[in-house]
Amino acid sequence: MRRLLYISTARNPITPSDLESILRVSRRNNAAAGITGLLIAGGRRFLQALEGPEDAVRATFDRIRGDTRHFAAVVLADQAIGERSFPGWTMGFQPGALIGGGGEVATAVAELVAPITDPTLRGYFTGFAETQAAA
Repeated sequence: MRRLLYISTARNPITPSDLESILRVSRRNNAAAGITGLLIAGGRRFLQALEGPEDAVRATFDRIRGDTRHFAAVVLADQAIGERSFPGWTMGFQPGALIGGGGEVATAVAELVAPITDPTLRGYFTGFAETQAAA
């Protein structure tokens, strides 16, 4: 099993309906490929973890990297894993904005990733959220 973590930048502002469409298609495709993960969107930046069978993770990332809606997809981590950090999410998602009654996105992301046992992976997500919240 493999986990790949990357960051990228949208070429244009992403609307809520764009995000809905991306998530709907991603969740369908990921479920069929046995991929789980988490996507955090902040402004025009995306941080995403993909995990699952190595061939499926690589094929999914190749498809994502070829998507012209974003550029500069930089791999932050790519490693073999023994177990999934996101076993129940075909694609968990957190927008980079105020959520749920006005709570800060950094707090929401910290709560979302608290169960992750890998401190480096957890740190990438919380650091990204803190950076986006400060922007």
